[in-house]
Amino acid sequence: MLVKWIRCTVVDRRGFERGQRKWAGLLGEPGFRGQGGGWSRGRQGVAHIFSFWESRSFYDSFMARSHDRLAAAQSGTFKDMQVKLFDYRFDVKTGFEPRFTDADLVRVAHCRVHEERAEHFTLMQEKVWNPAMAGSPGMVRGLFGEAPGHEFLVLSMWHSAAEHGKYRTERVERLALRAQIEADVAALTGDIVDLEATWTV
Repeated sequence: MLVKWIRCTVVDRRGFERGQRKWAGLLGEPGFRGQGGGWSRGRQGVAHIFSFWESRSFYDSFMARSHDRLAAAQSGTFKDMQVKLFDYRFDVKTGFEPRFTDADLVRVAHCRVHEERAEHFTLMQEKVWNPAMAGSPGMVRGLFGEAPGHEFLVLSMWHSAAEHGKYRTERVERLALRAQIEADVAALTGDIVDLEATWTV
């Protein structure tokens, strides 16, 4: 599965949201698995969208054929768009599906990892972070993805901000020490996204 993560700064909120609903046109596309997104909690006017495809070839075919027609509705409503593609590696918790209807919040973490530490980083995700997140009440599902250049994406869906907050304060520091995160990670950026139901496809 291919995961596409789009982040942009919205300059015309009403126009952007209206355009976002036009992406319902993705439903007939071969290989399309699901899309959802929402607004950053910490950064005013920043939108995140997560899109899922069965494979790179289905995605490339969509980009060549239908993408520009669907995107036209949002032209001029945003700036500073950043797009990243990741290959799905494994679930966080079990049975990941690209569904957004049972979650209110997405936590996205984007890590650039030192080349010689990439294997260790992946192992720690499986052995330390995954069990801790999976054991947190309120964590619905998630995935771990990888892009060329030792870049990784950890995406987790949560029932509520309160549940995610509890997990953060109780466990994150202790887990970071156990996973030796400082030795592995060259750069880490992340965000917390309040999902918008009308953006779900």
